[in-house]
Parts: sequence; structure tokens; C-alpha cells
Amino acid sequence: MEHEISISRDRAGLGSNSAYRYIRRAIVETLAAEGVDTPCEVDVLLTDDEGIREINAQFRNIDRATDVLSFPLNELQPGKFSAELCERDPDSGRVLLGDMAISLERARAQGEEFGHGEKRELCYLAIHSTLHLLGYDHIDEGEDKRLMRSREKAVCERLGI
Repeated sequence: MEHEISISRDRAGLGSNSAYRYIRRAIVETLAAEGVDTPCEVDVLLTDDEGIREINAQFRNIDRATDVLSFPLNELQPGKFSAELCERDPDSGRVLLGDMAISLERARAQGEEFGHGEKRELCYLAIHSTLHLLGYDHIDEGEDKRLMRSREKAVCERLGI
């Protein structure tokens, strides 16, 4: 059994097959880099700035657009994945990691702004969000943020980006 990564969109015309492939590959590589060998489920919503602003306002009471939002289903410790601590899908037995929402509009703009393109930005956002689903965080400029950034860099290197 392999990971189940479901990608949907909330607006017509959003996303392409190549975007879906980049995101799936980034999630799978992040899980592999973190030693997650138990089959997992991750749901990804592709949206635009208005869609992610609405989600951010509804779930975080922050009425502004952002690039990615993560909604972990489990309380995990960074770098210490344990399938036994996670909820599972009763039908498939896969570990339910959580959901993410990515603004394709923001990914495109940031890819241009940072000069590395939309593909690399989409991969980075999927890596970043998957690490959040696995318990990583970056609330302050301390050790947690340094650890998360080092894991993002390691996965980007695995992907060759």
C-alpha cells in the first residue's frame, strides 16, 4: 500500500497535471526523508488568494491571504513520527496526516519574486506544509524554526531543487 495524496481545487481552471505531479512528489519525498514508511493520507486543496484568505479567516481568524495553510490531525513531535499516535482511516488503515491548502496565485507570484519559478515554489510549499503535518513548527526565530528550515533544505536537495 502506498500514500494516498488527494488533490482538489475549489475554483475552475486552477492547477495543472504538472502542478499536481510536483506537489505529490514533494509530499512523498518529505515523508520518505522523515522516515515515514507507514502509508498515509494527505488532502491538498488548490485555491487562489481569495480562497485561501477565506480559509484563513474561517479557521485562524486572520483575514488575509497567505501562501499555504496546514491542518494537522495529530499531535506529533518533529522528527519522531509514530504511526501508533495517529488517527487512521478505518477502511484503508492509512494514517490520516491532515490537510493543506495552497494558493496557486501566491505560489506563482512568489516564484517570480524569488526568481526560482512556480515549480520550485509549489514544491517548497508542499514540503513546508507536510513538515507541519508531521509536527514541525516555526513560531519564533528559535531552534524550532532552524530545525524546520534544515529539514526543508534537505528535502529540496533530495528533489534536486
